[in-house]
Amino acid sequence: MKYKPLNAEIFVQNRKRFVEKMEKNAIAIFNSNDELPSNGDALYGFKQNSDLYWLTGIVQEDTMLVLFPDNPDPKFREVLVLVRPNELKEKWDGHRLRKEEGTGISGIQTIVWLDVLDGLLQPWIHLADAIYLNTNENDRKSNLLAVRDYRYISEMRSRYPLHNYKRSARILKDLRAIKTPLEVEVMQEAIDITEKAFRRLLGFIKPGVFEYEIEAELVHEFLRNRATGEGYGSIIASGDRARTLHYVNNNQECKDGELVLMDFGAQYGGYNADLTRTVPVNGKFTKRQKEVYNACLDIHKYCKSILKPGITLLDYTDKVGDEATKQFLKLGLITEADVKNEDPENRAYRKYLYHGISHHLGVDVHDLGTKTEALQEGMLLTIEPGIYIEQEQMGIRIENNVWLTKDGNIDLMKNIPYEADEIEALMKK
Repeated sequence: MKYKPLNAEIFVQNRKRFVEKMEKNAIAIFNSNDELPSNGDALYGFKQNSDLYWLTGIVQEDTMLVLFPDNPDPKFREVLVLVRPNELKEKWDGHRLRKEEGTGISGIQTIVWLDVLDGLLQPWIHLADAIYLNTNENDRKSNLLAVRDYRYISEMRSRYPLHNYKRSARILKDLRAIKTPLEVEVMQEAIDITEKAFRRLLGFIKPGVFEYEIEAELVHEFLRNRATGEGYGSIIASGDRARTLHYVNNNQECKDGELVLMDFGAQYGGYNADLTRTVPVNGKFTKRQKEVYNACLDIHKYCKSILKPGITLLDYTDKVGDEATKQFLKLGLITEADVKNEDPENRAYRKYLYHGISHHLGVDVHDLGTKTEALQEGMLLTIEPGIYIEQEQMGIRIENNVWLTKDGNIDLMKNIPYEADEIEALMKK
């Protein structure tokens, strides 16, 4: 890992929160992700299972976690399972965690090697009445590959068919949505690194640079500040390409008179930032560009004013739609007749703002959290309205990350410039 060691109390608190939600006399088992082959003898870069990471902070492959709070033997109430270090493998692939290192990262005192787990696990399962197993229950999941979690479920049901099986993901969806102050400290570090990258870009962007050169600058700034890297595939979209929401080719020239939309974020300590800024390639907004930009910024500020505990994302989106409608009328994008005759399921403003306004953010960029229930204090979300005008070949989006408080929210990106005049002044320097 490139980042400085995190406070193990993050993961101690997360496990405590999970255990408090478990049924009595139940055991919970979590697996790491698979190592996946790419081509030849190569592997894709390893990405840890988000739930296992949230509970342990361990990023090494072939890791497991066993939680059995009612185990009669106290030392086996939480157990971290690591792969036994192998001298030959380490010569090729590098260092593997020792027991004391696993304890230092996770705060778990009992560490066992993977090759001896079976003999320990079977009697624990015989003592338990219920078994919590994990799956990916992110609503956006699209992968149907039989990954390790699903193979493990089949194996357990075959070996222990009469146990009562439970979904750990149902608990984690609620818990992971609420960020502790210690988690937010790590996310703030990711955000601060992202700010440094953005400020670097303001001094770099000019007509004639290519989108990939901008991406190279931000990745350089991420790595020199100990980030793991990009939290997701960075979007560097100049001109009309900004209307493509997940544009990641990043291979075209940024031309004089265009805007460039940049959606990127550093990952630090397993947690992600998610920033979007749109700036003029030549450092100066045209009158129309600034008019549309300021309308987007007004929508952004309105979002921030109403995103607080008690509102649902569905109600929030409807209210933001009302505000977007007002702004789009002022911009001449829609007419009063368009609004009067709009389809309630596909409102007029959707022609120019066709994505969600906010999503949960954390260990996953599109993190776990509710859409239909009221938002709660401690949730951390993005705010990212956009305006996309095909006839003007223009796309603008402005995105910050906010942490919900009892009565409102804290903008964790408040120090990152987003006023049009400030952006122009910084680019002029």
